[in-house]
Amino acid sequence: MNTQTLTTLAGRIAGQLIRPTDASFDEARKVWNGMIDRRPGLIVRPAGVDDVIAAVNFAQDEALAISVRGGGHHAAGGAVNDGGLVIDLSELRNVTYDPASQTARAQGGALLKDLDGATLPHGRAVPTGVFGETGIAGLTLGGGYGWQSRLRGLTCDNLIGAEVVTADGKLLRAGESENPELLWALRGGGQNLGVVTSFEYQTHPMPPEVFLTFAAYPLTEAKQVLTKLQAFVATAPRELGVIAVIWTFPASEPFPEAIWNQQFIGIAGPYIGPVDEGERAAQPLREMGTVLFDMSQPMPFGVVQTFFDEEYPKGRRYYWRSSYLQELNEEALDKIVDLGSRRPSPLTSLDLWFLGGAIGDIGLNDTPIAHRGAPLLAGIESNWDDPADDAVNVAWAREVFTALEPHSTGGSYVNFEDSNDPARVAAVYGPNHQRLTEIKRKYDPDNRFGSRRG
Repeated sequence: MNTQTLTTLAGRIAGQLIRPTDASFDEARKVWNGMIDRRPGLIVRPAGVDDVIAAVNFAQDEALAISVRGGGHHAAGGAVNDGGLVIDLSELRNVTYDPASQTARAQGGALLKDLDGATLPHGRAVPTGVFGETGIAGLTLGGGYGWQSRLRGLTCDNLIGAEVVTADGKLLRAGESENPELLWALRGGGQNLGVVTSFEYQTHPMPPEVFLTFAAYPLTEAKQVLTKLQAFVATAPRELGVIAVIWTFPASEPFPEAIWNQQFIGIAGPYIGPVDEGERAAQPLREMGTVLFDMSQPMPFGVVQTFFDEEYPKGRRYYWRSSYLQELNEEALDKIVDLGSRRPSPLTSLDLWFLGGAIGDIGLNDTPIAHRGAPLLAGIESNWDDPADDAVNVAWAREVFTALEPHSTGGSYVNFEDSNDPARVAAVYGPNHQRLTEIKRKYDPDNRFGSRRG
């Protein structure tokens, strides 16, 4: 890319053009995961859709690979590439709510907390994830599990329209009646189809407060707790979101000093409905063993959405894997408890998302997302700070993934996945992979958007 070429591009956009020689380049190329250290050839930070189109056309002319940065929150760091063009949507975070249609429209750089900030004041919410700093783009395009999933499905199931700049520089509307095959692909399989500049979602009622459960038990009781929990969730109301987590208490408030640095099995999740109903429904979750700590209480849903944010700061080192599980039988439980007890970092967690409900109401071929019938999703989250500990933490996550394979449906969740291996990608989408591949060929035949996630 010569100086004249870059000068021409700079004259075509209203936003920022960040070159490797610019003082702001090193900060601009950073993402949430501190392990990611990639050096793109150029970063464009658009001020609007016209800038996105100009950037895509430039990449075509210069034969550059494109990666798209929404929130930059994915553990694999696909928001940035080496040597190509990064289209950074971080300045495009506007979200609007339409009371008449009860829908929300969000620009491609919006975060979950931006979406909640626009909808919750109206008593409405979009089913999203569990971290306020997550980008809505990557979350939606990869599926979107969260606290509301058992009641209202995944984030992608609530996507009703989108605007996309495709590899040929065209701005397309994807909806039920216009480019419906593109909308189908964007509902969980759209990480590399183009630049989604806006998303339109159906919203749902959300009370001012919900009852959040957070109860912790000794790790020595984990097998007992998980056995009870699996039986409980099988008949639990869909309003109840549930995650079990093997973790270590931080040496800080609000945890009592007596349990600092102690490993535990915790149960967390809100009841999406009236607080009194939620407290009654969640009571068994608070009685499954010897309680070490219980901070279950009513709180605004916006607070619930950022409950874990402090434990996942930008710049920490992350290596994540995932696996859909068929059940927690005796063998699987023994492996989970053993591997959970051998986490090499106290920041690392081994999570079990209890699924079911509305997730399985969507037909297998209605979206790209496969494995909708799986009752559980294991989130294998290696989190640590010191680069010297990279090898041991990555090895642990891979060991857990391998150990759980005999209990897996064969698939994993792309938003918790580090791999672009073709076999793993095919397993993610199962019988929908071929259709998704054909749509990819139509909208990005030269694989300009080779990076899978942002």
